[in-house]
Amino acid sequence: MIKRFVDILLSLIGLILLSPLLLIISLLILLMSGYPILFKQVRLGKLSSEFTIYKFRTMRKGVSLSSKHDEMRITIIGNLLRRTSLDELPALFNVLKGDMSLVGPRPLLIKYKDRFNDYQNQRHLINPGITGLAQIKGRNKISWEEKLDYDIYYVQNKNFFLDIKILFITFFQIITGWGISQEGKKIMPEFYDSKKIKNKSDDS
Repeated sequence: MIKRFVDILLSLIGLILLSPLLLIISLLILLMSGYPILFKQVRLGKLSSEFTIYKFRTMRKGVSLSSKHDEMRITIIGNLLRRTSLDELPALFNVLKGDMSLVGPRPLLIKYKDRFNDYQNQRHLINPGITGLAQIKGRNKISWEEKLDYDIYYVQNKNFFLDIKILFITFFQIITGWGISQEGKKIMPEFYDSKKIKNKSDDS
């Protein structure tokens, strides 16, 4: 309940204080890329439920064919938003709705739903977050396996002070731009089936 209270309070404060910035970004996207301003996509939430996440649109309109193709679709304003993580600001509305938390494992694509092994599926025991432990530990500079390990660690060890630490480090990383993408890549490569990987919880 404390986590939910903090999520609502900080999200409301953030949306109020950042409302001028949200308006400016919306106008820039409208002028440079046209409609729609927001990008909406169904993602995996708590207990693998589905919800629609909101972001500022950073790509040209069209169908996603691959990670490499998506990199080519990123607009000029979209590249700036991604580098500064400002494209994530509309997700504060997801936090208010209860679909997400400020801190938690990042919500992943629906197509990944059946690709996790039992160990990795623990990341879906709680609400996904705008930022998380995997983000401050390397974000897109680390492998999928490392990211999922950090997600599981957070689920098993989450507490108020860890959340505050993650939020502060995230703010620092946004300012510096550290860990936004892998070297030479703007988008994280696709996550493939891990069910054949031995569950770490089965080690004995």
